[in-house]
Amino acid sequence: MRHTISVLVENKFGVLTRVAGLFSGRGYNIDTLNVAPTQDPKTSRMTIVTQGDEATLDQIIKQLKKLVNTIEVRDFREGEYVDRELALVKVAVDAKSRSEVMQITDIFRAKIVDVQPKSLTVQITGNESKVEKFLELMATFGIKDLTRTGKVAMPRK
Repeated sequence: MRHTISVLVENKFGVLTRVAGLFSGRGYNIDTLNVAPTQDPKTSRMTIVTQGDEATLDQIIKQLKKLVNTIEVRDFREGEYVDRELALVKVAVDAKSRSEVMQITDIFRAKIVDVQPKSLTVQITGNESKVEKFLELMATFGIKDLTRTGKVAMPRK
């Protein structure tokens, strides 16, 4: 089962290394990791997506809470949060396929951010399933390059 964990930490040197070390040292995998400062420049928020059963998740949360520089750890349950992901996708196009890629981009409310003679670079934001579906459709044209942010999440309340 996939879990989304939000960790508020002090914005200090070595915090990311300690968090990543916690996961690797105990054999847990990080599916996605996103880190950025909050409105307070002294703190950063990490959004971590990982997999495991409830016992594994409980262990991860307990260990994260014990880390130096950790302020708050929150396990987001389904429906308790809003999440988004950003992807930049460079899609191969020719004169024939360019308009079709542009139409699909429009349907997904994505944005073309770069145009080249043989490719289009598209920015898409949304939940993970929306991004996955868009990538699935773009794969039929040929994805030349791809980068994704991973999930960012915020509580609803």
